Amino acid sequence: MTMDNIKTGLVLSGGGARGFAHLGFIQALNEEGIFPDVISGTSAGALVGVMIADGYKPGEILDIFNTGSRLDYMRPTLPREGLLQISGIIKLLQSHLRAKRFEDLEIPFFAAATDINNGTAVYFNKGEIIERVVASMSIPVLFQPVLINGVQYLDGGITDNLPVAPIEKYCSRMFGSFVNPVGYVEKVSGLINIAERTFMLNMTKEAKDKAGKFDLLVASPELRNYGILDPGKAVELFDLGYRSTREKLSDKTVRNRLGLQ
Repeated sequence: MTMDNIKTGLVLSGGGARGFAHLGFIQALNEEGIFPDVISGTSAGALVGVMIADGYKPGEILDIFNTGSRLDYMRPTLPREGLLQISGIIKLLQSHLRAKRFEDLEIPFFAAATDINNGTAVYFNKGEIIERVVASMSIPVLFQPVLINGVQYLDGGITDNLPVAPIEKYCSRMFGSFVNPVGYVEKVSGLINIAERTFMLNMTKEAKDKAGKFDLLVASPELRNYGILDPGKAVELFDLGYRSTREKLSDKTVRNRLGLQ
């Protein structure tokens, strides 16, 4: 992995199961001949991003993670530091990731996480991959913090859900996928659902605040109809991400800006 000859940056937000939409977004870009030279992701975006950086195609990643069951990803645990265990995702990464360290990935990749001891955003791009990607995905209350070198880390979305910062200085063009639109909900009940909703509300401003940094940013409002802890709609979400991106790419102004024929 090297930061030489970087032109095209890809930024992927967090969003739990909504992250399957990232795969459709990337598929649509690839069909236009757009491939990233560097990737930055938070939470679900880190999971998708590291697989792309490891050389997988979007459809291959969908096949790997489309288990259809929440229990294949996470299981309830005794609620001392987190309500759920993320062991299922760890097993999938252990089974399928070819690179073990960031330095071994085919494409340079940054995983955003939150250092909760110091209250800062951290962008991992060196060292062992799996524990750092899991740290990036550890939503507070739902999952326990990940301890790395004596520091506790939680989900990158707490401090940076659309992590442009570590790569923008390298890129001449930027593509982003934001999968956290938040709309009206009549009733929120249950501890897990309340924790999920609270966390999502904290991240709603990012897409608007950072939109000007992107040559193309896709943020479909339809994604608010899907829960972040329900992987059962993986194919629908892939298709939604794909359609939303194709719609953006059909605009002549966008195509001219991106230099597409």
